[in-house]
Amino acid sequence: MSAVAAIGVPVGRLDGRDKVTGQARYSADVQLPGTLWGAVLRSPLPHARLVRIDTARARALPGVHAVLTGADLGGRLYGRSIADVPILAHERVRFVGEPVAAVAAVDRDTAEEALLLVEVEYEELPAVFDPIAAMQPDAPILHPAYRSYHGANLDLPDVPNLCSYVLKTRGDVEQGFREADLVLEHSYRTPMQHQGYIEPHSCLVSVEADGAMRVWASNKAPFTVQALLARDLALPPEQVVLEPTFVGGDFGGKGSPMQIPLGYFLSRATERPVRLIMGGAEELRAANPRHASWITIRSGLRRDGTFVARHVKIVFASGAYAGFKPIPRAVLEAENYAAGVYRIPHTRVEYQMVYTNHVPCGHMRSPGGPQAVFAGEVDIDRLAAAVGLDPLEFRLRNGVEEGEVGPLGETWTAVRLKECLRAVRDAANWDQPKPPHVGRGVAVCQSGAGYGGSSARVQVFPDGTAALQTGVNDHGSGAHTVLVQVVAQELQLPLERVRLVVGSTESGPWDSGSSASRVTYVAGQSTLRAAREAREKLAAVAAEYLGCSERQVELVAGAFRDREQPSARMAFADAAVRACRGGEPVSGYSRFENWDRPSGTSFVAQVAEVEVDPETGQVHLRRVVAASDVGTILNPIGVTGQLEGALVMGLGAATMEELPLVDGQVAAAGLHEYKLPTAKDLPSLTSVLITDGQGPGPYGAKGVGELGHLTLPPAIANAVSDATGIQLAELPVTAERVYRALKAARPGHSPGGAPLRCARSKSPIHQP
Repeated sequence: MSAVAAIGVPVGRLDGRDKVTGQARYSADVQLPGTLWGAVLRSPLPHARLVRIDTARARALPGVHAVLTGADLGGRLYGRSIADVPILAHERVRFVGEPVAAVAAVDRDTAEEALLLVEVEYEELPAVFDPIAAMQPDAPILHPAYRSYHGANLDLPDVPNLCSYVLKTRGDVEQGFREADLVLEHSYRTPMQHQGYIEPHSCLVSVEADGAMRVWASNKAPFTVQALLARDLALPPEQVVLEPTFVGGDFGGKGSPMQIPLGYFLSRATERPVRLIMGGAEELRAANPRHASWITIRSGLRRDGTFVARHVKIVFASGAYAGFKPIPRAVLEAENYAAGVYRIPHTRVEYQMVYTNHVPCGHMRSPGGPQAVFAGEVDIDRLAAAVGLDPLEFRLRNGVEEGEVGPLGETWTAVRLKECLRAVRDAANWDQPKPPHVGRGVAVCQSGAGYGGSSARVQVFPDGTAALQTGVNDHGSGAHTVLVQVVAQELQLPLERVRLVVGSTESGPWDSGSSASRVTYVAGQSTLRAAREAREKLAAVAAEYLGCSERQVELVAGAFRDREQPSARMAFADAAVRACRGGEPVSGYSRFENWDRPSGTSFVAQVAEVEVDPETGQVHLRRVVAASDVGTILNPIGVTGQLEGALVMGLGAATMEELPLVDGQVAAAGLHEYKLPTAKDLPSLTSVLITDGQGPGPYGAKGVGELGHLTLPPAIANAVSDATGIQLAELPVTAERVYRALKAARPGHSPGGAPLRCARSKSPIHQP
């Protein structure tokens, strides 16, 4: 089959018109007769015993249909891999914002009034907010029954409040340090962040007469949530149905059941549908933000500036629960990024996930990756300085090449790291002089496509049109557009002749969820194979008509033809009519699964150029130059949108976003007090795309959804260091932090406390 214009050409988003005209239906738009409003009373304390809850006055309020507490639910727990989250607090609360009681009423005002009538008596308990303190022998134990939880890690080290531990090694790191000419150790810190989606967590739950539940929710993984709800609510999976709706942004935060289990019990108690929508304050106090981290990196180098050993240790603050994380190891991507993209003979990577008394953390784009890449790439600049090498040259000298393994023995293919570095070196004028107070910083990383599975059904109808049936929930990435492009490509049809059908968990093909840069890969492969199966069935009909073997038939420009006699043709529409004579459409189906990371890793290199005001510490991002290894471009608009969106997220993490805690409580009252980047904050962007066509996705596509935002924070921090000479070891890089570091670095200054620029630095700690 020859190439057609469905792949590799700019295609506008299929959902664009519905979204800009207001026709798109989100979960909060779904209307069911008799729907009640749900509201949640949340704990004002970070750690306390529940002594008494009196709901009598709330139950008596006119318009209230149900009031529930943890005692009513018997302490039932839910979660993803580790089920440790109470649907409503039972016996104790563990963070400010934990649900203590819930109300279902005729309207929102009545529900909120009822919450004011619930009386709760607490007995305060010692709280711990810092994960380092939480691991000390005298720390309060937040989960005494941890080992009884479904999915609990039973082989953890004997450390207080530890809920997950990962250790990966290659070689002998201590032997490597003994062989090194120089050993350096530095520490870094990153804060909690909110995902910043526009649509808050929301759900509508209706328990039907037979006990089945039907759910409309802002969630990216309907089939995964179906399985979790069935498990934790003790329901048959077929009695849990999630209906498709639009999702108003995710960025990693909408993969857990969140308030759906509570909606189930409220609906069951009232025999009415119940709607729950998180407000802005609830989003920040009780959703699942990115984990704060404390990272220490010890590196051993030879005199020529090459690596001998690297030991990375990361401590994550889990918050009060681990149930919003999808795997027992808690933060999947940290181990994939922690050691970097360098040739290192001896490597040790370990991280600890620790319970703390604040909002439970979950996943945000590239979970664990931004923390690890920031620390690792800022550290690379410090290592380059220690051996007298240019930072970009240091990366070229140590970066992996095709045929080499990664620092933990990873098998990467289609390695384009050095092509990316050379591209940004040229495009950013890296070697050219800079004006005063201007600095350039570079950072690199890799991000492969994620693993998972998806299924698809492609049907061709007698009128020559086609339909793609999918269970993929597009959370704003443009996945549906790409999948329809694949069908159009394979069937040689105009895009407008391919209809998209998104099914529920009851009617749609199974899908593992939209996350981890896997959708174009796994859903794309299933769609590709389903479309080809449908095409082959049509080709068999055309072969009979043309009087040739099926192997000789090809589909070109909307018609089947005999390769050996190209003039013998059968129009696609005619083949469809003949194939559908029995009344049924021609159908192709495929289920594609890969639970190992695929080959074809994507690489990115970014250069940030900043100007720093030495009097105020204000950082102005002048420009960003990025070289991204994207494989085959399926849709230029989609690729550009993903990379530019990643730039915005990286800018936020680098310069402004953080969720500060005051005595365990998130200080911001809502997104209006949580600074996110706007169009006015964006710098000039020069984007170089490296297209090698060797990715795991359809037609050689590589994942791009998690490129760009990972490298910008360390690139900016490195650029500030280049402009000022100070070392920044904490995010975000704000004017206040830069000013304080500049002030602390001035001759004769004796700061009253340790400057924020570096938590610990030893240079060298070992030199044979």
